Amino acid sequence: MREVAKETTGDRFKKYWQTFFRQWQLQLMAIPGVVYMIIFSFIPIYGITIAFKNYTVIDTMESAQWVGMSNFKIILNDQYFWTSVVNTLGISALKLAFGFVLPIIIAVMIYELRDSVFKRVVQTISYLPHFLSWIILGGMLITWMSSNGMMNQILGIFGATPSTNHMLDANKYWWIASLADVWKEAGWGTILYLAAMSRIDPTYYEAARMDGASRLRQIWSITIPMIKGIISLNLILAVSGLFNSNLDQTLVLMNSQNQPKSEVINSYVYRIGLMQGDFSYATAVGLGVSIISVILLVITNLVTKKLNDNKSVL
Repeated sequence: MREVAKETTGDRFKKYWQTFFRQWQLQLMAIPGVVYMIIFSFIPIYGITIAFKNYTVIDTMESAQWVGMSNFKIILNDQYFWTSVVNTLGISALKLAFGFVLPIIIAVMIYELRDSVFKRVVQTISYLPHFLSWIILGGMLITWMSSNGMMNQILGIFGATPSTNHMLDANKYWWIASLADVWKEAGWGTILYLAAMSRIDPTYYEAARMDGASRLRQIWSITIPMIKGIISLNLILAVSGLFNSNLDQTLVLMNSQNQPKSEVINSYVYRIGLMQGDFSYATAVGLGVSIISVILLVITNLVTKKLNDNKSVL
């Protein structure tokens, strides 16, 4: 029996460079992105050392005094930090509960539409909020939630006579922030799902119809299983981002009345680091959150891998 020669490291290295030079146009197009990542993503990693130093604006990174884990010890006893953690997890959990499932439902509904003109109109309307900044949407929400705003007028139609400004009610902020974010991003989140659905072989649906499968049965047995890879990927990204609440949204909607429920980790780091000048403490908080996010990423990837026949989507 003829033996198959094993591929050596040198052969793989040679094959890699042959492919690289054969695709030189594509490699050339990727260079700006690589340079961007090096400058703005990799070089700044050196700044993590500030978390272990007592850094001030008059110091350099090299001259700042090393304090070891002191900043992290302060974090453990910081009441305001833990309040921001609770708010971040509360808002992110609501966003995950509604914002993860809703794009899938919208994508399936759009995919099932037969009228192409109406389908394009629905897609455009659902995408539109994504392209509006939180400055614009925040102003709209503040107006709608005011004492004489649209929300109170709608409640008045149903017999309620509220006259309060909902944005000043801290107990309502989690729901306002999470639902507003879902409204802004749900339509945009359908893009990956629709792209995956467009690759499904139509013969699957034809065979299912011949077997008497209803529309809902086709969705449940064909559409959803065929896009489970994209669903798993989005779930991994959503869970790993539980500690990264939307800073733009928070800075626009937060006020002195709702701050106990609206202060999230990102806004806390912004306030402590840039407004109060405690760069070392803010960096320590950011580093700790990043480490936890990576752990969540790994755990979620392992779980989804089990659900996808031991195939990782990352």
